[in-house]
Amino acid sequence: GFLKAMKSQPVSRRLSKKRKMKVLIVDDHPVVREGLTRLINLQPDLRVCGEASTAYQALKMLPVLKPDLVILDITLGGSNGMDLIKDMKLRSLKSSILVLSMHDESLYAERALRAGAKGYIMKEQASKEVLKAIHRILSGEIYLSDKMAAKMLHKIADGKSDGDTPPEGALSDRELQVFQMIGQGLGTRQIAEELHISAKTVESYRAHIKVKMNLKNAHELTQHAVHWVESNHLN
Repeated sequence: GFLKAMKSQPVSRRLSKKRKMKVLIVDDHPVVREGLTRLINLQPDLRVCGEASTAYQALKMLPVLKPDLVILDITLGGSNGMDLIKDMKLRSLKSSILVLSMHDESLYAERALRAGAKGYIMKEQASKEVLKAIHRILSGEIYLSDKMAAKMLHKIADGKSDGDTPPEGALSDRELQVFQMIGQGLGTRQIAEELHISAKTVESYRAHIKVKMNLKNAHELTQHAVHWVESNHLN
């Protein structure tokens, strides 16, 4: 039955049944994962091979599933998408990465690309744009919104960062993470526990942040962090 049917099919039809590209979705919102899975599985050339809600889960699944593309959010329950990108790079995991985030691209797109992602897209974009980003990355290119691409090109052309770069732009990824946690009301000990580092290390991050952002004391640091968190809807 089946073999005979296969033989009767023209060769070209059989060869065009290419392998579908595998996508792993890493996001801590079930609704987002569900929507993305539905969207991707409707495409003839793509299929979702797995879902994870934490970086830890994702790192366990990656070597087994070997996805062509990982779509991940920057904020994952109890962990950070940026760290996941860096961990993947350290472990030489070959999957391409597209960051799909609700955070404004001007905050994180450049950091994500520096860490090893191949694209950054905001969650408010239409499905069509998300698919465009997926296909562009799978064909070996980089995806950024036109606005963000222009901004980064200007930065390179000027040979320095653009004048309106906010002071938090000078922070390292880890410092920015600590700054965000301070703004969310976490104390030194809580931050240390969350990030699995010592309280002393958190204190040194706080000191670096104050210097880089030109803040006089702990009170100013907290004020700035809270304001930053609120204005970027990170709370």
